[in-house]
Amino acid sequence: MTDLPVRLLVCDDHAVVRAGLLALLDSEPDIEVVGQAGTGEEALALAARLVPDVVLMDLQLGEGMDGVETTRRLTGGPAAPHVLVLTTYDTDADITRAIEAGATGYLLKAERPEELFAAIRAAAQGRTALSPPVASRVMANLRAPRAVLTNRERDILGQLAQGLGNRDIARALFISEATVKTHLGRIYDKLGVDTRAGAVAVAKERRLLP
Repeated sequence: MTDLPVRLLVCDDHAVVRAGLLALLDSEPDIEVVGQAGTGEEALALAARLVPDVVLMDLQLGEGMDGVETTRRLTGGPAAPHVLVLTTYDTDADITRAIEAGATGYLLKAERPEELFAAIRAAAQGRTALSPPVASRVMANLRAPRAVLTNRERDILGQLAQGLGNRDIARALFISEATVKTHLGRIYDKLGVDTRAGAVAVAKERRLLP
């Protein structure tokens, strides 16, 4: 058992959030913030130089690389740190993408400070740390049968991935806009998302697109 503090790198695109986290974490003698980043690119560069044990990662990072892609690159390299996602987003699509990218844990910003501290310590040891609402959704998804899309739903998803709107999709597939909307609702339900971007992201992760 080591007495060395957990070396932590904080990545969030909001300076005020980073400052708040640093002030909060300063109260924990066994957690040392070794750096802070405002972008995914900056997080990759700092992680390579500082070699943190854990990276506290927001999912939405504004311009440039998002938190999921940053997580994938961080965990795919040599001497990879553990990544603990800290976000306000708890949709099935966000959770799935983050975990599949290699995140050790997924925490919501609404959690109490004690939960955050415990999750950082758990992540440093390679143990999974999930907010209760996230854990419930993960378990529900594991118990649920894998979504199967019909051929028509796959066609619409493919058009969606090309950035087409409902009217253009209807014209391309020779169906009505109302039919497109009906199929989109079913696609959203099956993929556990509520936006067009979310549907495309999950479809790419699950290789549902050609």
